[in-house]
Amino acid sequence: MTSLSEPLSPDPVPDASLTDFLLTHGLAEPGEAARWTPLAGGVSSDLWRVDLPGRSLCVKRALARLRVAADWRAPVSRNAYEWAWMRFAARHRPDSVPELLAHDAEAGLFAMAFLPPERYPVWKAQLFAGQVEVATAASVGELLGTLHAASAGDAALATEFATDDNFHALRVEPYLLATAAAHPELSDTLHGLAHRTATTHRALVHGDVSPKNILVGPAGPVLLDAECAWYGDPAFDLAFCVNHLLLKSLVVPGHRAALLGSARVLVEKYIRCVDWEPRQAVEARVASLLPALLLARVDGKSPAEYLTDDRHRMFVRTTAAALLRAPAPTTADVLDSWAAALEVAPTEPGGDRPD
Repeated sequence: MTSLSEPLSPDPVPDASLTDFLLTHGLAEPGEAARWTPLAGGVSSDLWRVDLPGRSLCVKRALARLRVAADWRAPVSRNAYEWAWMRFAARHRPDSVPELLAHDAEAGLFAMAFLPPERYPVWKAQLFAGQVEVATAASVGELLGTLHAASAGDAALATEFATDDNFHALRVEPYLLATAAAHPELSDTLHGLAHRTATTHRALVHGDVSPKNILVGPAGPVLLDAECAWYGDPAFDLAFCVNHLLLKSLVVPGHRAALLGSARVLVEKYIRCVDWEPRQAVEARVASLLPALLLARVDGKSPAEYLTDDRHRMFVRTTAAALLRAPAPTTADVLDSWAAALEVAPTEPGGDRPD
């Protein structure tokens, strides 16, 4: 939901509590000049780049009401769970998150290192620019699978991240239940997927594994924005990420083959890491959840901003609804169905890059 590399115009420090946060945690010295620049790219938090003499960092604060057209609210306590998820990831894959600097749970604030965009480009920006590297998708799949495997069956993590209410507010309701309300004919299926997702607790879930929250770093992918962290169904993370690649294959037709190939490789690398339950069980949950998430990006509370063409939206509705009515057994089958539908549907409005 946020990006570390899209600055808006410089702004004065929003309020004194942020300066106090830096001083209290030793991140700034009294009297030091600090330049605060809001960073764009998110709907759920305020994020600033803070430039101090000889160094830069980022400060993040959760919002109670998200910046979307629908009335979408979520508890700011999610900031603490994001911090805790990043600490978990840093223990297992230190290069997979920014360096963590300081946290104030009561204020819903934390600070982390600023990663310069020239060295850490946003994966989403690369994909829309036509820089589609299958190796990047493979690394994302391997990283995600490794983190899930490291957390699976961990009772302490399950207790620490018993964030079912947060996950309901941030994911189950706005994606699955809101979409069910928009599609009464699919309501039973979508409510069933919502219930299954909410009651499956196998591993630590990031909850927002999207290309806009992934930086392509020199040592591999860097994951951002774990506000939805929850000990639950790891299939959600895999389906959520593959969903984005499929939607981009629709709106970036000039790189469709590479995007679909990236989706396949990401799944393959992830599945190789699954050792906490039968692989086919994870595959089946991903395959049934993926079309629901596709439909949610058109008719849920967080529609994809680049699905601006009516033909694209109708294609997603038609293809996703068919897969929800007749679920595919594996993710590969879902990808095959999506690719086959793309071959025959008049979905291209006449450009590789969305407005």
